[in-house]
Amino acid sequence: MVMAKITRFLEQLLNIIMAAALAIMVVLVFGNVVLRYFFNSGITWSEEMSRYLFVWLTFLGSIGAYQNKEHLGVDMMVKRLPRHVKRFVLVVSDLLIIFVLVLLLDGSWKMTLMNIDSVTPAVGMPLALVYGTGLVVAVSMAIITINNIYRIIFNKVTDEELNAINDSEEMII
Repeated sequence: MVMAKITRFLEQLLNIIMAAALAIMVVLVFGNVVLRYFFNSGITWSEEMSRYLFVWLTFLGSIGAYQNKEHLGVDMMVKRLPRHVKRFVLVVSDLLIIFVLVLLLDGSWKMTLMNIDSVTPAVGMPLALVYGTGLVVAVSMAIITINNIYRIIFNKVTDEELNAINDSEEMII
C-alpha cells in the first residue's frame, strides 16, 4: 500500500516535470522563431537549452513508458504460457533488464565524471547534467524492475499484470 502511494506520487511528479520541460521547450523555440522572423534577433541559448530539455524529456518519458509497460515488445509466446511458467520467464526477463540497466548506469557514470568540468557553450550549464540523465533513468528503472521481480516472486500480481507489455489496441478500446 505504501509502495503504491509512493509510486503514484513519483509518477505524477514525473508527469509534471515532463509537462514543464515540454512547455519550456515550446516557449523557447516559438519565442526564438518570432524574434528571428520579426525582429531579426533571437535568444542565443534557446536552441541549446531546448535540445537538452528534449534529452531529459525523452529519458524521463522512457521511465513512464517502462512503468506502464508501454515500450515496444513481442509477447505472443509469453501470453500462451501457463501462469507459473510466465512468472518464471518474466523474472528472467527482468533480471536481464537489470543487467542492461547496470551497463547503462556504468556508462552514464563514466560519461558524467568525464564531463563534470565541461560546460555547454551557450548556456554554460555543466555537461554532467546532460549525461546524468542516464543515471536517473538507470536507477529509476532498476527500482521499478526490482519491485516487479518482488511482486512476481511473492505472487502479488494479477494475471493482467503478468503481461509483459500493454497492447496499444487494447488501450484504444
